[in-house]
Amino acid sequence: MLEFKTIALNDKEWIKAALKSSDFRGCEYSFSNNMAWRRLYDTQICRYKGFYISCSHKHGAQFIFPAGEGDYRDVFNQMAKYSEKNNVPFTVNSVTNGNLPIFEELYPGRYTVTQDEGGFDYIYGAEDLRTLSGKKYHGKRNHLNRFNHNHWQYNALTEKDFDDCIEFAVKNYNLNGGYDDESSVSEQFAINTFFNHFEALELKGGIVRVDGEIQGFTIGEGLNSDTFVIHIEKANPLLQGSYAAINHEFAKAETAGYTYINREEDLGLEGLRKAKRSYYPRFLLEKNTVTINL
Repeated sequence: MLEFKTIALNDKEWIKAALKSSDFRGCEYSFSNNMAWRRLYDTQICRYKGFYISCSHKHGAQFIFPAGEGDYRDVFNQMAKYSEKNNVPFTVNSVTNGNLPIFEELYPGRYTVTQDEGGFDYIYGAEDLRTLSGKKYHGKRNHLNRFNHNHWQYNALTEKDFDDCIEFAVKNYNLNGGYDDESSVSEQFAINTFFNHFEALELKGGIVRVDGEIQGFTIGEGLNSDTFVIHIEKANPLLQGSYAAINHEFAKAETAGYTYINREEDLGLEGLRKAKRSYYPRFLLEKNTVTINL
């Protein structure tokens, strides 16, 4: 029987090895992401032979499609037994279209598929965000030109910036009434996790200051062999061009050698969806929830 536990830093080596072998492009296939967001979905993890299994226990037990190497029939049988023992449906989330044939092979005619549109990842051309060239990015370049009227500076994020970034994030959290929103509370936990373990998690970050005052920061990392992922991006919404500046400068500084940038999902929030679409993703990484009839 699978035995789940809370993810910890000493799990990093074996989890990252499993993630590397799968080379998945979804934002949930990041050790840092899993560490930082574990509270939101009451997520626990399990090692089974060559597989890394993550499972949300917030509403019963919902698995993330396992990463790693081995016999899918074997690992799915173990996941099914765990679901049966806990008297919950056998549900697997974050199933890309490319992985759907595995269910047809293992459970022909015994599963249902539901698309999770709010969970689709926005995948951009890294060179597009580094250069903002072409007619479609004319508006973004205008935002940057207006931002250039300020006395601003971009730097790689270092330990001396952590307290300022946390204070900036808390200010935005309070202004938006984040204490009444579970997702916002969990985001603060995630941000603190990123900063508390920044070096150990091998993260990259950038910060923009205007007249010495922080106006934006961002954190990301290499996700797989060709994709960089943005975990957090915060900027002053009242200062025109601040989001465009932190986005552009970070892409130029940290994403060399990557073909794509994953800017994660929009959670079904219309404002966030509009903002992400304004950067013209190359494609959306579609994800599905699969429920197996045992």
